[in-house]
Amino acid sequence: MLTILKGLPLSYFKDLQDDKEIVFKSNEILNNCLKILNEVLKNFSPNKKRMLELANSGYITATDLADHLVKNHNMSFRKAYQITSSIVNYAEKKKKKLNELSLLELNKIEPKLTKEVLKVFDLKYSINSKKSYGGTSFDNIKKMINKYKNS
Repeated sequence: MLTILKGLPLSYFKDLQDDKEIVFKSNEILNNCLKILNEVLKNFSPNKKRMLELANSGYITATDLADHLVKNHNMSFRKAYQITSSIVNYAEKKKKKLNELSLLELNKIEPKLTKEVLKVFDLKYSINSKKSYGGTSFDNIKKMINKYKNS
């Protein structure tokens, strides 16, 4: 479709007749996808306990750590990324999650860290720290739910 439109001269051209099939087929597919999604959303029930378990697995708060280093310790993101990478590698070797690391262990890698850094590894803190429009904070989610319930 974009190729057809890109190659058009300034005035109407017969190529625009070729776009009808693409547009109507795309519309049909989109409508079917929305119907399927609607059925999925009406008929599923999230397992909150399992979702929390899965969200806490791995090193999902590593980016939050890098952001913390940039904001609170005046580092470039490159330097913060390198330190975060070292901490994640250390945690992997010790078979620990980031929130299981002690301040003493963290200070071996980056001495500037204070006990304030430990809250960065909390999943709820991470979620609530995303406060911009469309972010994941619980307040934002509640606002969006209310907005769409009322419209």
